[in-house]
Amino acid sequence: IQKLCDRVASSTLLDDRRDAVRALKSLSKKYRLEVGIQAMEHLIHVLQTDRSDSEIIGYALDTLYNVISNDLEEEEQEENSAKQVDDLGSQFTEIFIKQQENVTLLLTLVEEFDFHVRWPGVKLLTSLLKQQGPQVQQIILVSPMGVSRLMDLLADSREVIRNDGVLLLQQLTKSNAAIQKIVAFENAFERLLDIITEEGNSDGGIVVEDCLLLLQNLLKNNNSNQNFFKEGSYIQRMKPWFEVGDDNCGWSAQKVTNLHLMLQLVRVLVSPTNPPGATSSCQKAMFLCGLLQQLCTILMATGVPADILTETINTVSEVIRGCQTNQDYFASVNAPSNPPRPAIVVLLMSMVNERQPFVLRCAVLYCFQCFLYKNQKGQGEIVSTLLPSTIDATGNSVSAGQLLCGGLFSTDSLSNWCAAVALAHALQENATLKEQLLRVQLATSIGNPPVSLLQQCTNILSQGSKVQTRVGLLMLLCTWLSNCSIAVTHFLHNPANVPFLTGQIAENLGEEEQLVQGLCALLLGISIYYNDNSLENYRKEKLKQLIEKRIGRENFIEKLGFISKHELYSRAAQKPQPSFSSPDHMMFDHEFTKLVKELEGVISKAIYKSSEEDKKEEEVKKTLEQHDNIVTHYKKVIREQDQELEELKQRINTLTSQNEQLQATVTQQVSQIQQHKDQYNLLKVQLGKDTQHHNSHGDTLQMNGIQTEEVSKLKEELEEWKNKHELLQGQLKEKDSVIEKLNSSQLEVGATEQSLQTSRFGGLEHSNELQKELEMLRSQIQLQSAEISKLQMENQKLQVMSTAADPIVADSGATAATSSELEARLEQEIKELKSQVKALSEEKESLKQQLDSSNSTVAVLQDKNSRLEREVAESKKEQDDLLVLLADQDQKIAAQKMQLKDFGVAVEDEDDTESGDQGDEDEDGDEEEQD
Repeated sequence: IQKLCDRVASSTLLDDRRDAVRALKSLSKKYRLEVGIQAMEHLIHVLQTDRSDSEIIGYALDTLYNVISNDLEEEEQEENSAKQVDDLGSQFTEIFIKQQENVTLLLTLVEEFDFHVRWPGVKLLTSLLKQQGPQVQQIILVSPMGVSRLMDLLADSREVIRNDGVLLLQQLTKSNAAIQKIVAFENAFERLLDIITEEGNSDGGIVVEDCLLLLQNLLKNNNSNQNFFKEGSYIQRMKPWFEVGDDNCGWSAQKVTNLHLMLQLVRVLVSPTNPPGATSSCQKAMFLCGLLQQLCTILMATGVPADILTETINTVSEVIRGCQTNQDYFASVNAPSNPPRPAIVVLLMSMVNERQPFVLRCAVLYCFQCFLYKNQKGQGEIVSTLLPSTIDATGNSVSAGQLLCGGLFSTDSLSNWCAAVALAHALQENATLKEQLLRVQLATSIGNPPVSLLQQCTNILSQGSKVQTRVGLLMLLCTWLSNCSIAVTHFLHNPANVPFLTGQIAENLGEEEQLVQGLCALLLGISIYYNDNSLENYRKEKLKQLIEKRIGRENFIEKLGFISKHELYSRAAQKPQPSFSSPDHMMFDHEFTKLVKELEGVISKAIYKSSEEDKKEEEVKKTLEQHDNIVTHYKKVIREQDQELEELKQRINTLTSQNEQLQATVTQQVSQIQQHKDQYNLLKVQLGKDTQHHNSHGDTLQMNGIQTEEVSKLKEELEEWKNKHELLQGQLKEKDSVIEKLNSSQLEVGATEQSLQTSRFGGLEHSNELQKELEMLRSQIQLQSAEISKLQMENQKLQVMSTAADPIVADSGATAATSSELEARLEQEIKELKSQVKALSEEKESLKQQLDSSNSTVAVLQDKNSRLEREVAESKKEQDDLLVLLADQDQKIAAQKMQLKDFGVAVEDEDDTESGDQGDEDEDGDEEEQD
């Protein structure tokens, strides 16, 4: 090895150095330590100086990989010292990365397209990351374009390099959020999903598994990448992964592994530990793209392997957790049975069946918990199946409530515990359902009267069953009685319950029973804290005296502390999913640990309070409740007034829109009037041209000579013409009378307009426009009268011409012809003028009607506007009065709080009280419903 190292260092010929490096490569597997110690420096020098020869570079990289990597020694680790082998790889890696330039040089070599350089370079870099991950990650991160160079490996057409590139990126992205973000924004999601699709989705080989592991690295606990994945519509591309056929027999081990990782990837996006907003948006996207529906199909399919079915149940659980839309869809899913049964019922049957695998039963419990999480509608549906009015009398179908009761009272302790926890989740933060569940009656045996569910639970508790069963029942009772005074009264009404609890707490039992003692202490504490003193024998003060005499306060508090100090309690408090190594460890539920944390302190304080303090606290509570009721009442009044204001505003907007429509109608009518005027003016111009043409034609006829033999005939025609002329004069007189009527109507219009102006002084603008239109109509009528007078003038001229034509015989024939034509023209013009005058009068009447209707509309709007202004002023005045009252109430509340603080009672700050207004409103609403 020493000689070979010398040849590498001193040989001038490239061939000699290449042969020496090849020889070192062959020795490096067997003599790893010696080659690493003596040759590493020379090999790095070769990488720096001989980059032009890809063959020697490839040999050098392979040699370094053999020295640094531990993969080659896996088979020998059992025989030889494993620690020594591990230390070798780590030490050689440390030597290599001591000079950061070496890693940068390696990144440059990975860019080479030559297979003999790129592939060993990728393997060497992967090995470095395995040995000294964080240090190598930091060097690559600060290297210019370091991560981007490695991303190019995914686009390599050679599958070997692409697949090893995926392995390299797996090591690179471990536990480094900054590199994860860079890789994601280098289009990693698109490339990896393309590879998974090319390889056949879940039917693909180990390459699909590697891609899924890399996707998990990029998305797990990385909110930025999760949001980028959702915004990039990549969730939709996950749906084809879960398309399974009818025949699900004989799945390969690789397919099971792939599908398992795919389900875990979905869970990463909707994990309860993610920010609620991000989880909710992913849940909605999964429902919209059909991914949830596809998962439910797998859930109900036959032949699916047990571990895949378990993981699918867990995945569906987290996809629907806290999302109302998804929870409603899941409630509607039916199993493909005959008759069809709801999926929830089928799953609960598995949960209470002791022959099912333990992990599957845990998964079903988690699914049921997630279905009921923040789902009051679902809680109500489950509890309703237990109520007497809804139970199926025929017994053909099994309901969820019947299954839970069956599990609660079965001989299998695990079924007891699961059913108790499931029922407790149906009551979580729902006081109405806690009261309704008190109505449930159970028929224990033939001939005996039915007993309540609450009584049956306490009966089983007192019979000394298994610890797991008693823990489950005590958790159910604690959840049921907390924040429900009526349930506490029902519990205390049974005279055997309190002596049983005090007897359990007072005994000195073994370590296993300490947990039961702690839960009994918690249940008794809840019975005191939420006691409304409705039962004389079990008032708060009497129960405290009982504890003092039989147990002792200090002993009681110590027993109460057993719960939170228990190891299984700490484990359950970590995450919502129930994960237990064995059925014996199944003791606590995640939501119950929250309840214990909330009640432990207040119960301890309640036990040490004296009766006087209790009385004062109750008085203060009542006073505060009264104040809260008053505040709530005023808030309700203000909300109602706000709604009225909104309605009034909407009415104003409606009236405004109606007014605008009327104005648009008036504008349209004005345009129509303008069109009629234009047509009239055009007809008038045409009439003037025809008159001038006929006048010039008559002059020409007068200048032409006429034969003397026609004189007598012309005289006769002239006489006839004179008669017709007299008729025309009569018609002209009629026309004069029509003109007088028009003038009188014009005066009436003027009077009407004047009265409208005086009545609507300061009115709306569109009425002024109508007045302008009336003025224009008057001017048109004046133009018509002027036109008629002009026609009269022309008629007089014709009369003069006819008198002058008597001594002239030659002109009489032509004049007769002209007069006949003029007569016809005058008759036609008179008819047209009459029709136009009639049309104008009709338009005037319609405009008058529109003006009257608009006046009435304006009056109505003004009336409504004044009424709205009065109502707004009254509501403002009422709001000012309310604000004054609220200020007085705040002062009183502050005074009461000071009294409470003087008594040593913990009082919430003002900010907390304000932030809790909404919750107070909800609670008040619930109390009203109960009443």
